[in-house]
Amino acid sequence: MRIQYRVNDATIHNETMQFTIDATNGRPKGAPSKKMITDSDEMAFVYLLETEEGYTYIHFPKQVWPQMAEVLDSGRQPVIKCDEETIELPGFVEELTMLVFNIEGNDNYGEEFSTAVEDEFSAILQA
Repeated sequence: MRIQYRVNDATIHNETMQFTIDATNGRPKGAPSKKMITDSDEMAFVYLLETEEGYTYIHFPKQVWPQMAEVLDSGRQPVIKCDEETIELPGFVEELTMLVFNIEGNDNYGEEFSTAVEDEFSAILQA
């Protein structure tokens, strides 16, 4: 069974970018994998938490891409916030950077997704 969580908000707290997820299903299970993939159908980047059975998927939808771009630009440490607990996201910056540069001009992700990524992360791509 694929366990998924969706980031619904992002705020800066003590120089840390906190991506908040809905805690209805409790704390996400698994350890940070240092891996990120895309879900172009859902227009989302997905951070993976590794479990014994596979992965827990943390979806970062388009609405929080501006904060993701800020993480890349500012070097702020990103975390997931679930109720009062936070989970660090090692590898987030490296994986997101790699994906953004790989997606640029690559319609294998779908033209709509590629264009949206290029638009939102244009400052990173031009740096």
